[in-house]
Amino acid sequence: MHHLKVPQDRIGALIGAGGETMRAIEDAGGVRLNIDSQTGAVEVDPVDDPIAGLTATDVVKAIGRGFAPSDAMQLFADELCTFELIDLTSHTRNSNDMQRQKGRVIGEGGRTRELIEELSGAAVVIRGSTVGIIGSPEEVAVVRHAVGMLLDGAPHGAVYAYLERRHAERAHGAGLGGL
Repeated sequence: MHHLKVPQDRIGALIGAGGETMRAIEDAGGVRLNIDSQTGAVEVDPVDDPIAGLTATDVVKAIGRGFAPSDAMQLFADELCTFELIDLTSHTRNSNDMQRQKGRVIGEGGRTRELIEELSGAAVVIRGSTVGIIGSPEEVAVVRHAVGMLLDGAPHGAVYAYLERRHAERAHGAGLGGL
């Protein structure tokens, strides 16, 4: 059994209309979810296969971090799809620095985050002190590198150029070269 805490404002997304999302996670993951809507505590209890509970746990975490349930459910649909969190606290000195770094990753009007998603192929959510990524291992690696560049102070133009190069390589089947 896995125990998680989901932010109060994400409980509704986890349960879904009439319990639809919760049932979909239970069916796809072979688990039983016990959700305390007052505290945000979630138990993920594997019904048969303990390993199956790991993916369901990642789906619950992803929804809790702000992903749309449809994006999080991709973790069930594609065995190569992965979920990763980048903790921004290790790249910041204080709350002002955290806001500045988050702002660099989000970009004006959310444009940088949108470009990272569009050019990497991964789903990206910035919430609290984390950047969440859902995608193939290659897509996750591209996002991780782009976010790392931004956190290290690279100009946005250099990050966009990297993303465009990686997008073109992917479109031509060039693989991971150049990371």
